[in-house]
Amino acid sequence: MSSFLLCKGVINVEIDSRILKICPEMQIGAINACVVNSATSDALWAEIEREAAIIGERYQLLEVNSRPAIAATRRLYKSLGKDPGRYRVASEQLCRRIIKGLGLYRLTALVDITNLVSFATGYAISGLDADKIEGDTLRMGVGMAGEQYCGIGRGPLNIEGLPVYRDDRGGVATPTSDEERTKFTLDTHRVQININAFAPEVPLPEAVQWTAQLLERYARATQIETKIFTF
Repeated sequence: MSSFLLCKGVINVEIDSRILKICPEMQIGAINACVVNSATSDALWAEIEREAAIIGERYQLLEVNSRPAIAATRRLYKSLGKDPGRYRVASEQLCRRIIKGLGLYRLTALVDITNLVSFATGYAISGLDADKIEGDTLRMGVGMAGEQYCGIGRGPLNIEGLPVYRDDRGGVATPTSDEERTKFTLDTHRVQININAFAPEVPLPEAVQWTAQLLERYARATQIETKIFTF
């Protein structure tokens, strides 16, 4: 990463009133930073395995959905007309893999940091390459019929009825899957990570601070800015 790279700070977040009506306690913890992405180090992977072991010991498969953050996101899906059993929340997907003994994919530092925070806290997390976001605001609304959206590793995803972040160009993230256009790559140099707390579980300031620390430790993060959005 060039030494003169300048980060622009936390990107603004707005939430549709339909979502806030269903999740009145909702908050968003945002982290924006300049980073260096790389293959996941052994130290980061060891930290992931330690936290995964805790999840595996603490929960049975059918108990995962009762975690407050996951349960709230599932309720939001149902209220918007989406089946949360068919379109599982990413944090739930990760926990289920751990409990089933399927293991987690080892990808890149940025992806694995966000996955770690997600399954450990229960929160759905939107991990975005900030330089690929168009405009100065991310707006969380409700997916529309026929809206084009390509989920990472999933191809076209029917986001009708899903909560979805949009930038000035279109959808970039849902709690089920982020979009290919703004995904982390080895060329990512600036991130915006939104911790979507549809209901409280782990104290959000702690989750934000932990994420920032992980970025510093494993992605050489600098110019870190954080903000908690309340609505």
